[in-house]
Amino acid sequence: MRKVQLWMLAAILVIICGACVITCCNSDEDSVVNLTDDSSQFVTLTDAVPDAILEIRYYGTYNFVGTRIDGYEEPTALLTKQAAAALKEVSDDVMAQGYRLKIYDAYRPQQGVDHFVRWAQDLTDTKMKSYFYPDLDKSVLFEQEYIYERSGHTRGSTVDLTLFDMATEKELDMGGTFDWFGPESHPDFCGNPETGEYTGDNSKSPSDPKRSITAEQFEHRMILRRAMLAHGFKPLDTEWWHFTLKDEPFPDTYFTFPVKQLK
Repeated sequence: MRKVQLWMLAAILVIICGACVITCCNSDEDSVVNLTDDSSQFVTLTDAVPDAILEIRYYGTYNFVGTRIDGYEEPTALLTKQAAAALKEVSDDVMAQGYRLKIYDAYRPQQGVDHFVRWAQDLTDTKMKSYFYPDLDKSVLFEQEYIYERSGHTRGSTVDLTLFDMATEKELDMGGTFDWFGPESHPDFCGNPETGEYTGDNSKSPSDPKRSITAEQFEHRMILRRAMLAHGFKPLDTEWWHFTLKDEPFPDTYFTFPVKQLK
């Protein structure tokens, strides 16, 4: 009888805990993570970084899915208070060099990530293939880790961005589009991001040996990278535009509230 009671107690605890956490996987080991809709530790990015330009790709249709992503209710960007404060330092740094930050994405709600997963599972939907993944069959997006079941963006301290040149009034030419699925997006494409040395080595490009970036385009990527690393962010080795605050305040928490102006 005692064994039955203990078993029932364990089952109840599992049900209760299931309401508070999820288990999912990405390139890290499987782990249990917290879910919450508490936005109290977030700020609207442009309140903290007023010089930033917003082009929230997942609010519009020019993205790899081709439609507005679930959870993006307004064309704004949110970050944790700590990440926003660090990004303000980055903004001041690049402003002194003649640039402004242009933001493609920041906090991403879990429902947005879930939308990506559903899209990736539908192998018939390839309307944006020529723009973002022409070299890939859609069936490999999970296998090659372009799509995950969770994202660092959902923890609130990751940002996707580029530089806007105030002299030319155009985006700085980075030699590739945001969210391009391929090695051409890697920071080490045609160069060494640790030393900033341009090598011209484009051997990673899968289908076009002529596809490369110039020394100037590589240096533009490095300007962004150096500024982000100097002010507390860490890079991703597969996306030149993606950075996460090193000391992110919620490393195990994934948020669910929508992207819209905070009240």
